[in-house]
Amino acid sequence: MKTYFDTSLELIEKLGRDAGTYLPKFVAALAVFLLFYFLGKIIKTFSLKFYTKIFSKNQDIARFISVSVYAVLIITGIFLALEILGLESVLTKLLAGAGIVGIVAGFAFKDIASNAFAGFLLNMQKPFKEGDWVTVDNNFGTIKDIGWITTSIKTRSGQEVFVPNQLIYNNSFTNYSTFKKRRVILQSGVSYGDDLDLVKKVAIDEISQIESLLKKQDIDFYFTSIGGSAYNFEVRFWIKFNKQTDYLNAMSEAIMRIKRRFEQENISIAY
Repeated sequence: MKTYFDTSLELIEKLGRDAGTYLPKFVAALAVFLLFYFLGKIIKTFSLKFYTKIFSKNQDIARFISVSVYAVLIITGIFLALEILGLESVLTKLLAGAGIVGIVAGFAFKDIASNAFAGFLLNMQKPFKEGDWVTVDNNFGTIKDIGWITTSIKTRSGQEVFVPNQLIYNNSFTNYSTFKKRRVILQSGVSYGDDLDLVKKVAIDEISQIESLLKKQDIDFYFTSIGGSAYNFEVRFWIKFNKQTDYLNAMSEAIMRIKRRFEQENISIAY
């Protein structure tokens, strides 16, 4: 009959055998995890320095990339350590759980993820920058901030509009500041009794005197249609463009010059 002493002795022997079996695996698993941990720290530091130079104007991208690399290495180290310990079942359950969580999170955060990825692409490609005059989703104004989820635009009325990045990336938009110039198109009409050659000559002559006019660009003048009481025309010219008031001033000056000169030449602007 076994005594309490014999039972305790067998338990100690079993623990010793188990320890002798699992201790090397535990040490190896710990070594692998620590290897990936310190490797992740080193790569995170170097990648942060590297991508900070590339994305000097938006360091959030550099931090995001470095943290992502670090997380991948840590997760890889954990999985390898579990496999060394023979805990494949635990690993399988973790992967299955991560898959289910990923599916649920995918549906829950689909739009957020899409907007974040679109924000990443906008910061990579840089189709516009802060201060540029743009039309995005029928909102005209200046770019105030390009965030991860939304881009904010300060409109002409002084309001701040937030546009989802996914909407920007999936649709067309206009950047008026890209080439530092903008075309002004002025439409009007003159009466049936006016000399059309004189109308064209006078209009081009007045437009050519606008201060912000780009002299190397042609001034285009076309009669576009014959209306019920007028010959309709269109004059097009390019100006230096930095802000919206440049466009408005050029249009205003063109209207005032043509109106004043038409009166001097007895040319009638038709109703």
